[in-house]
Amino acid sequence: MIRRYGEAVKPGQRYRRRPGVYAVLLDGDHILATHQAEPVPEFQLPGGGIDKGEHPIAALHREVFEETGWKIAVRRQLGAFRRFTYMPEYDLWAEKLCTVYLAQPVRRLGPPSEAGHTAVWLPVKEALVRLGNSGDRAMLARVLGVRQQDQRL
Repeated sequence: MIRRYGEAVKPGQRYRRRPGVYAVLLDGDHILATHQAEPVPEFQLPGGGIDKGEHPIAALHREVFEETGWKIAVRRQLGAFRRFTYMPEYDLWAEKLCTVYLAQPVRRLGPPSEAGHTAVWLPVKEALVRLGNSGDRAMLARVLGVRQQDQRL
């Protein structure tokens, strides 16, 4: 069973499953996150949807590059979680199946190519509080070996 984070499922609402891949990009005591300006400004683990026919690791490299401008080295899969949410940019109610990997930033190749995204280095303790969804925060906590309730600055 894959743990659910975030809002409860809305009774009667139809959701479309949307598999995606995301990365915890650690470098010392900082992580490389993306700040997405819209629809609601928030810090996120870089990543996103897997295109039809695309291999998940290829999608992870593509999404991280689009949102941060960085090339990465994927280390290992950390886990997965589900989120049920409305995605206004796609006018879609989605069951996001989020697979998260531990990866290392290798080289900055340029600025993010995806509009509205900014690459941001966050201290890990700050990221435990500022990442915009509880699933992202839980995956970072797992990497750091801290319990959820320990995540306050």
